[in-house]
Amino acid sequence: MSSLGWGIMAAGGIAGRFAADLALDGHRLAAIGSRDGAKARAFAERFGVSKAHGSYEAVATDPSVDIVYVATPHNLHLECALMAINAGKAVLVEKPLTMNAAQARIMEEAARAAGVACMEAMWTRFLPHMAHLREILDQGLIGRVTGLIVDHNQDLPRDPHHRINDPELGGGALLDLGIYPISFAYELFGQPNAIESPFGVLGPTGVDRQVSGVFTYGGPTPVTYWLTASDLRGPNRASVVGAEGRVDMDPVWYTPTQMRTYGADGVLLDTFNGATAGRGMQFEAREMERLVKERRLTSQIMPLSQSVEIMETLDQIRAAVGVVYPADAE
Repeated sequence: MSSLGWGIMAAGGIAGRFAADLALDGHRLAAIGSRDGAKARAFAERFGVSKAHGSYEAVATDPSVDIVYVATPHNLHLECALMAINAGKAVLVEKPLTMNAAQARIMEEAARAAGVACMEAMWTRFLPHMAHLREILDQGLIGRVTGLIVDHNQDLPRDPHHRINDPELGGGALLDLGIYPISFAYELFGQPNAIESPFGVLGPTGVDRQVSGVFTYGGPTPVTYWLTASDLRGPNRASVVGAEGRVDMDPVWYTPTQMRTYGADGVLLDTFNGATAGRGMQFEAREMERLVKERRLTSQIMPLSQSVEIMETLDQIRAAVGVVYPADAE
């Protein structure tokens, strides 16, 4: 078991999935904190955690905690991350990093000033099939990468009081679901020069239910075609296209899955099965522990500076389709 202690802020569904993968992979979960003390105690009993706190602050200041995982709703990401950072703890923050780019820059500066590691929990980047994709691209099997075609669509609750539909909580398809394909595009191509043809369908609470667009990068290629929606079921596939072939990722591309690489003539060159134990969140936990042990402040695979740039792009898309959060006025 790892010697580093993890503390989790919030005891909801995503926190439970993360805790299960920590246990599966031999990481030490030292403390759980929730604003609901009974919920924290139930979580601690479920996962065998020795300390259950009735506040997020108590997790940040707990001496047995070395790394804090922020699993709160979006609107509390900055506040909770700053608690951990100010207490000198490394912090892994659920995606999206914050509600907007202004908040992201505050978090980045605070982490830098405190000299602690801070990373967005874009767990997909650390999955085995994504690591294999990097190998395929480094080997040049599909030649120069010219495009990405990717979607993330789910049919989620329409209840206006559900967090996915609440502007106070950063609701909408874009921040919850669209960040996956957008982050994927960033990993391949970096920050786009332009967001072409942004299109959005808003729900009755003013948050986006469907958003799509095209990223261009200052030339005829590369290009990213992306789509996200919270009110329909989609293929949830991804294809990385190159001048000499392509890589196809099976549904659901952002979870442990299988991928195939084809040459320009359609011949199958490589098959990789990325199935793994658990949900696959243990790989980002390994990266965070590596950063702490090596005294590094940011990850090369998921750099904090890139997370800030992604928030800037999400802001631009929201502005284009007319989604405004109360937090934007702060």
